[in-house]
Amino acid sequence: MTVQPQQSTTGEDPTVLGRDGETERIPRYASPASGRTRVLTTRSVPPSESLDYWHDVVLDTLVGMDIAAEGRTYDATLRTDHLGDLQITTVEADPGRVHRAPRFIARGDGRQVFVAVQSTGRAQVEQDGRTAELRTGDIGFFETARPFRTTFPEHFRLKIFAVPHRRLELPEAGLRRLTGRAVRPGGGLPALLARLLERLADTSDSYASPTAERLADSVIDMVAATAADQLGEDPAELPGAEGVLLRRIRTYIRWHLSDPGLTPSVVAAAHGISVRYLHRLFAAESSTVCRWIRDQRLRECRRELAAQPPGSVSLGQVARRWGFAGPAAFGKAFRSSYGQSPTDWLDRVRTGEAPC
Repeated sequence: MTVQPQQSTTGEDPTVLGRDGETERIPRYASPASGRTRVLTTRSVPPSESLDYWHDVVLDTLVGMDIAAEGRTYDATLRTDHLGDLQITTVEADPGRVHRAPRFIARGDGRQVFVAVQSTGRAQVEQDGRTAELRTGDIGFFETARPFRTTFPEHFRLKIFAVPHRRLELPEAGLRRLTGRAVRPGGGLPALLARLLERLADTSDSYASPTAERLADSVIDMVAATAADQLGEDPAELPGAEGVLLRRIRTYIRWHLSDPGLTPSVVAAAHGISVRYLHRLFAAESSTVCRWIRDQRLRECRRELAAQPPGSVSLGQVARRWGFAGPAAFGKAFRSSYGQSPTDWLDRVRTGEAPC
């Protein structure tokens, strides 16, 4: 449920409408919820009930975990949003300990991988027989289908990105090598990813569909590329370098789809490889560079056209926005891929007759 902010006229903290219809306070350091965003805080309940309430919030939003704190009260706020397949949750809370115990896993709610950025404070994490400390700026991977423990020795802010297992395309053995480690953002992909995730968590509610879904796809690709890159440092049971490079190339293409000058030679030059080698990478995936670019552009055009009110944009506007030379080139590519014109397809979508 999306909570709606209530404006305060008394100078007190603003409030939101909670799950049970009760008014909940948002602390002043948290932004009021808007759009898809949901904000929940322990300050909405009596202090004696704060820790029990926080258990329910975490279970409802993330996964089931035991949560312990030194005192009998707990101050914490959670802000969550969804962009496509990506769930983004920012947690700011007092020191404490969490344990993803086997009894919670048996409930079947661990279908995602958590990619967490330690925004402030520290965290001591333990999973798959390894322990590590996440410092400010570090990235950590958590496999929710297996037990883990995390201790927060001081007040902290953690930004958690829940990614479906299937979207990472990592072997189970590879994923096990990522947990219980701290990925330091000293340079390369980790540094790029850390900055991207930090910014996205703070601005997620400013992106409307279909931009939000496209952005989520690109971010998930960047997470997957960083994960594969990290695994590539260990020679055993890991994806090959070509797989890591292909992920980077696909992410680059997605970010440059709107450029009509996006060609195989441009893509190859951006990655320091030959055009021949680029074609070989895509041939191993039973595709071609140009076909993959065209398919991604068509996908984005379909998504945008279906989301816009009738008459608000023209086919030509959408086609050019995603890199097609114009409506004629777009129409030809559309017919070749889907066996009908964009106009016929859109008419069927709006009458509920188009296939999924």
